[in-house]
This record gives sequence, structure tokens and C-alpha cells, in this order.
Amino acid sequence: MDNISRTAADTARAVAIRSLEIMADGARADFDAIIHPDATNREAKAEPPASRGRGPAAYYATAIWLRDAYAELHHTIETAVVDGDLVVLHTTMHGRHTGPFVAYGEDGQVDQVFPPTGKTFAVTQSHWLRIADGKVIEHWANRDDLGQAMQLGWVPPTPVYLLRMAWAKRKAQRN
Repeated sequence: MDNISRTAADTARAVAIRSLEIMADGARADFDAIIHPDATNREAKAEPPASRGRGPAAYYATAIWLRDAYAELHHTIETAVVDGDLVVLHTTMHGRHTGPFVAYGEDGQVDQVFPPTGKTFAVTQSHWLRIADGKVIEHWANRDDLGQAMQLGWVPPTPVYLLRMAWAKRKAQRN
């Protein structure tokens, strides 16, 4: 690999890693700096309607949604692989469930709400990011959602937790 392509790969890797870091603590300006105006997040289908658009505003909406549910949110980067304009990150996402986690249906309406449990979690994920013009232009992921649900006590739900979920869903629908 020549120095130019090594530099491009290092830059792409750094942009991809930074895009996960700012999910936990980045300001809107941080998203403007590294998310392409035409960026698409293929994982936004269960996220709030504001997350389903393109560009930095949609990615920032995803960050706010995650931060509303999880404190101490961060990713440990286990491996980063660059192949041309594609960066693949194998990570462990950590956090503590301190706010309601709201999942949305395809119609953008509240589908499920998981009230806070106060429990911590650590789950593996892989994030696939395409880089264009030095910015993230596309993202998709594979996540261990079942493992996370089990660590947080969502699965299997107790009868009391099912009642808390129903109450939290009604509250989220009113908001």
C-alpha cells in the first residue's frame, strides 16, 4: 500500500470511529463536520421520524434518541478494517438504561417502549460505514439486540415489567 492510500485509509478509519464516538457526546457541529449532507442510516427504520432523513441532522437525532435512553454510552472499538471507501468496525457498545427506550414502527408511530431498568449492558455490534469526501455517507449495522434485551431485563419480561411497558408506551404516545 502506498503512502497516499495508507493516508486515505487512516483518514477513513478515523472518520468512522469518530462517527460512533459522537453518538455518545457529540454536539450538532461535530455531526456537521463528519456526516455527509446526503448520508443515509439504513438502521433508522425503528428510530424516531427525525432520524429517518438524510445528513447530519438525522444522525444527530439518532444520537439524541440513544442518549435519552442510555447513560454512560460508549463504544469500544475491537477491530477496524478499511477496504476502499468502506470501513467496518467491530465494537462493543456499553451503557446503562436510565431513560425509556422507544422503538418506532415503519409508520413512525411509537411501537414499543422499554422503561428504564438502571441495568448496564455490553453488546457486540458491527458497523459498516461508507466514506465519501472525507465524511460518512452511509451506515448500516449488525447488533446483538437479543443479548442487550436479556442484559437489560426486557426479555423475558416479568408481568410487572409488561405493565410498566404499557404505561410507558401510553405516555410516549401522548408526547
